[in-house]
Amino acid sequence: MTCRELAGRVFAGRGSSGAGGGVPDALVTTGGTESNQLGVLLAREVLGPEVRVVCGEFAHHSVHRAAWLLGLRAPVVVPSPAGVLEASALERVLSELVPESGAAGPRVLVVATAGTTDTGAVDPLAEVAAVVRRFGVRLHVDAAYGGSLLFSERLRGLLAGVECADSVTLDLHKLGWQPVAAGLFVVPEGGALRPLDHRADYLNADDDTEAGLPDLLGRSLRTTRRPDVVKVAVTLRALGWRGLGALVERTCGLAEEFADLVAKDARFELFGRPGLSTVLFRPVGAGAGVVAQVRRSLLASGSAALGRAEVGGGLWLKATLLNPWSRVADLSGLLELVAGAVPSRPGAWSGAGCGAGAGEGSAGS
Repeated sequence: MTCRELAGRVFAGRGSSGAGGGVPDALVTTGGTESNQLGVLLAREVLGPEVRVVCGEFAHHSVHRAAWLLGLRAPVVVPSPAGVLEASALERVLSELVPESGAAGPRVLVVATAGTTDTGAVDPLAEVAAVVRRFGVRLHVDAAYGGSLLFSERLRGLLAGVECADSVTLDLHKLGWQPVAAGLFVVPEGGALRPLDHRADYLNADDDTEAGLPDLLGRSLRTTRRPDVVKVAVTLRALGWRGLGALVERTCGLAEEFADLVAKDARFELFGRPGLSTVLFRPVGAGAGVVAQVRRSLLASGSAALGRAEVGGGLWLKATLLNPWSRVADLSGLLELVAGAVPSRPGAWSGAGCGAGAGEGSAGS
């Protein structure tokens, strides 16, 4: 029931199910990568081996890997200068691709993202879904990071349009606070999973299935697997939707507070307001060399584990906040750690690269 409850949460705004008339369902996976692979696999099985995958510039790398793994052509990447897959840019790309489909109909899978890895940005899902409907193509939404917004009544509106997808990726090891593995692959009706069905007499003989024994072979690409859904069920039983939603809201609120601290500190520059719980920042005037050196220094000392993101033509430190009980003092302390890790030697602050001489530039400029 846990899988179907989660699936129902994703497709709550969809209304009646599709042509199959079934109820929303979900499979437990090892994480976002496997779920995205399943999204591409189902598209290939439904649309054929000539299907073209279309995604934004900041789609997760697993989308590209899935196309390669399944023997498909490399995805068509839609330029995304604003950091998200914009509907107008998608429309231009589909206008060129769809006529190539011929009489067989459009064989295209659009992959949208709800929570990019670099910035946590959410694609305008409702606008993307409208374009997808207009061209009659298939839609998969990678909500591995941002899907947990659905737990919050206040924040779930940021994912408006996700209910229009043909399949959705969730991963509760992020804003669901589950140990790995805790991925989910969600579809609007269980019948959509039929292409995954596989028969092996010693595991799911027809007469056993007809007699009521559970048939799990068609519910995963794996055979032997752990009961990962148990921990998710326990969490939902203990906290409920409201409890999880409150933790999501608290965590996203902390990201806003951290962004405020960065914006007010003259030593740092902020990339932009957080979309979810990720904040990009760096020392003012620091080039890629300094940013990379600061991050490695903090990792090596065990002081802080910051990520890195190359967006907007530069390299940034990435703080992905996932502890809802962090305090403002903790966030301020993080900034002090970063400031203390900035090289003090002349010229190092600019981080211009290998060509920068020791005497070039000045600290803080």
